[in-house]
Amino acid sequence: MVQITALREPEPGPSSYRLAWVATGADGHPVGLAYLRVPTAMGAEHRAEAEIQVHPAERRQGTGSALLAAAVDAARGLGRRAVTTGPVTGDAPFLVAHGFRPVLNLTFSRLPLTEAVAPRMATLAEESHPGYRLHSWEGTVAGDLAPTFAASRRAMDDMPMDETDVAAEVWDVERVRAIAAAVTKRGDILCTVAAMHEADGTIVGFSELVVPGDGVGDAQHYGTGVLPAHRGQGLARWMKATAVQHVQDAHPRIGGLLTDTADSNVTMRRINDSLGYEPTHRSVLWQLDL
Repeated sequence: MVQITALREPEPGPSSYRLAWVATGADGHPVGLAYLRVPTAMGAEHRAEAEIQVHPAERRQGTGSALLAAAVDAARGLGRRAVTTGPVTGDAPFLVAHGFRPVLNLTFSRLPLTEAVAPRMATLAEESHPGYRLHSWEGTVAGDLAPTFAASRRAMDDMPMDETDVAAEVWDVERVRAIAAAVTKRGDILCTVAAMHEADGTIVGFSELVVPGDGVGDAQHYGTGVLPAHRGQGLARWMKATAVQHVQDAHPRIGGLLTDTADSNVTMRRINDSLGYEPTHRSVLWQLDL
């Protein structure tokens, strides 16, 4: 018989904490794990994110169901109204059987950082965008830019999320600094390119990606957004191209850049296509309404 033991991460993250459960078999050996990420940021207190892992040899014996039940019960006890999981590639009969429904289709893409990419990105990065300029940094945003950078995070409020139960989250200087610190603490490098409105010096858009600390492998895009009043100026592609150029110059051993985009986010998909990102696979985010 499987035994479920509850755990909790000793240190919460900058905007969430994580609960965990370990499933052990009759011999005491672990056979599965469940995680529940519990967001704490204002605007995200209604949801949670579950992840279930069961050893292939131990599946179809009720272990996954027991772990999922523990995670869902915890989310319900915390007053959450929705639990998401995934993205999942392919069919998900286990999730269907437990009441989850597909809420967001995602396309994952990769830009190979070949020598041919550099001159093309340099050309795009040098394009003129009257009234705007770009500013780049690694790690934590400088103090004088922090307030306007935090305010620019509102650019993600209307990002297409289809049927996913999400709401606009509140960002402040403390939160953006804490996230940058968390990336640094785990040994990775947060790279940011921001678009600044020259008329008032405010940040009106940003593009973030994370480079592995050892500088090898693939870097991961975290998000790109432009405030509504400044859209239609080509700023998103300008920032992304500049970010690519920065990675190739500062981290030459990185082989590619990874990104995932909602299928309904037509604008960002078009930008990715124009920059040469190549689709690798499609996945689905699933949600259980509590």
